[in-house]
Amino acid sequence: MDNISNQDQAIELLQELGLKEYEARSFVALARRERGTAKDISETSDVPRTRVYDAIRVLESKGLVETQHSNPKVFRAVTIDEAVNTLQSEYIERTKSLRSALSGLDPTDDERTTDATHEVWSLSGNQGITSRTQQLIEGATEELMLVIGHESIFTDQLADQLRTAGERGVDVIVGAVDEDLHAEIRDALPGAEVFVSGLDWLSRSPLPSDDTEISRLLLADREAILVSSFVESGGDSREHEQGVFGRGFDNGLVAIVRRLMATGLLFRDDPRGSE
Repeated sequence: MDNISNQDQAIELLQELGLKEYEARSFVALARRERGTAKDISETSDVPRTRVYDAIRVLESKGLVETQHSNPKVFRAVTIDEAVNTLQSEYIERTKSLRSALSGLDPTDDERTTDATHEVWSLSGNQGITSRTQQLIEGATEELMLVIGHESIFTDQLADQLRTAGERGVDVIVGAVDEDLHAEIRDALPGAEVFVSGLDWLSRSPLPSDDTEISRLLLADREAILVSSFVESGGDSREHEQGVFGRGFDNGLVAIVRRLMATGLLFRDDPRGSE
């Protein structure tokens, strides 16, 4: 059952990375064996034999398959590491081209936006919120204050980003929702100030009908704020993440968090004191 599940997942992921269905099925069929003919591939992958050759030609052009010109022809997939590296390189090149194309778009009008200090924007989905978190961390020049409401938010990638920020001179202050997470963060970020959050409502609301769980609260340079929470989706309260983002020293949302920080309410026994 696990093999079938892994096969279907591999085919789906290969399609997401740009391969067509028959190409993905043919490659997975070859990855399951040392080598094979078009007949072997067809029998394993359910790809019509006449279409296997077309799929193999594409896979060969991408550097994913090698061909032995015998009679009949024999094919083999490159190693898993080589295949992943090849697809990763192609993905990176495509995203670079996309960045260039998007940056070169002509504006539809002559409007010039101005910095708005009272706007708040909503974000949806873990990937988008994680990306905005990274952007704020990488753009910070003075101080980062991050309160983590759930252990799933503190990933190796986030730890690396915070360490890098600290190495370039940014003050990194991290609050954890409980003692266990506090210990994990402290071990991963020895150069940061790490505390247990004093905001119990991060994980549990005083309102009986409110099951919202705050997942992260980030204040960058005291002028940009990102707050996100887990929302129920299909019975799993942590399946979907939603957030709000605001920027500007006069932004009300930013001001509230900045004042909480100044009064020491964000952390228990905050040595920074009030300002």
